[in-house]
Amino acid sequence: MSQPENAYEQLFQRYLNGQCSREEMDTLFGYLNTTASRRPLLAAMQQEFERVLQEKHDLPQGLGDRIETRLLQEIGRTGVTPVRSFRYLKWSAAAAVALLLSTAIGFYITRQPAAPRLAHQRAVQTGSPGSNKAKLTLSDGSVVTLDSAGNQVIRQGDVTVQQHNGQLLYPLTAGPSSIVRYNLLAVPRGGQFNVVLPDGSHVWLNAASSMRYPTSFAANHRTVEIQGQAYFDIQPVAGQPFIVKVNNMEIQVLGTSFDVMAYADEPVTRTTLIQGAVKVTSGNNESYLHPGQAAAVNNTSGAISVQPADLREATAWRAGYFDFENATLASVLKQLSRWYDVEADFATLPEGNRFGGYINRNLSLQEILPMLETDKVKLKLEGRTIKVIQTR
Repeated sequence: MSQPENAYEQLFQRYLNGQCSREEMDTLFGYLNTTASRRPLLAAMQQEFERVLQEKHDLPQGLGDRIETRLLQEIGRTGVTPVRSFRYLKWSAAAAVALLLSTAIGFYITRQPAAPRLAHQRAVQTGSPGSNKAKLTLSDGSVVTLDSAGNQVIRQGDVTVQQHNGQLLYPLTAGPSSIVRYNLLAVPRGGQFNVVLPDGSHVWLNAASSMRYPTSFAANHRTVEIQGQAYFDIQPVAGQPFIVKVNNMEIQVLGTSFDVMAYADEPVTRTTLIQGAVKVTSGNNESYLHPGQAAAVNNTSGAISVQPADLREATAWRAGYFDFENATLASVLKQLSRWYDVEADFATLPEGNRFGGYINRNLSLQEILPMLETDKVKLKLEGRTIKVIQTR
């Protein structure tokens, strides 16, 4: 027996408030996924979204938190996540509800709703997501290939390294060794990898990144060198500070978690502190960070700027997501090109486009590109290059 339209509107309100049972959610989403049936409800919702948007009311904090929580839950359930264009810079009720609805039913509602496009993209596998892979260069110059499925034992002198799937594990050392050997772990575009260092510290390397480090640390310091992006979870060792060298700067810690983004094609090197304390040094400049802060070092001048950090955005790649917050199209395409090992055509980028939202890094590039399109910009993958097409 069919239900009146307002019954589904009431179900949707119950869903927003977290009050829907599993049966009610199945009923609501089943209705929304019936093309002919959903149009009246979506039209009514869209009118309400427009009204709230025009009034420019901010979303109450409590409801905003509930909506964001529901969004993140649905991300894991559906695998399809909207990206919102920052034509409206405030997190309004209209934008929030539109985002939640789009995540729940698997397509993005814009101010002028378009037909779902992602359902027909899955057959095209061009632009597959990255995976656990790297190359390990040993102290003697030999190179070992690492991948997601690999399980192997790597011996170099008296050091035995184990690879288990996407992790490289060095044996814990009680003290410094008389023989210092250096390894280089290089992650290509389209890859990521995790290594456990000889002191028990964990380091995750993002795509197009590398780290040079000793197989055993010195008595008075633990020093590594990185390029690209890495997330560190450092074991505290009294009297043995951990030092990260990157570009022309140093990051010194005693025991902490932090992220470093230092790609050569970015204007700044950014250190984001999750917990603990670090000192960032660049030439004669130095700054101390507290948890929740980020230091941006200008790669040209060496100047340091300390700002509040968006911890979720900085560490999203570790959790398996892209997190775009007021991001330019150029910034978005840089991240996509590294993870999907493609090039991006930056010659025709329009100005003014800003994006925000979450995208699962396990989606194919063909599924992601339509999420980034606007009424002015279309994106197309030609061979291994993302082409930007301005429609007006």
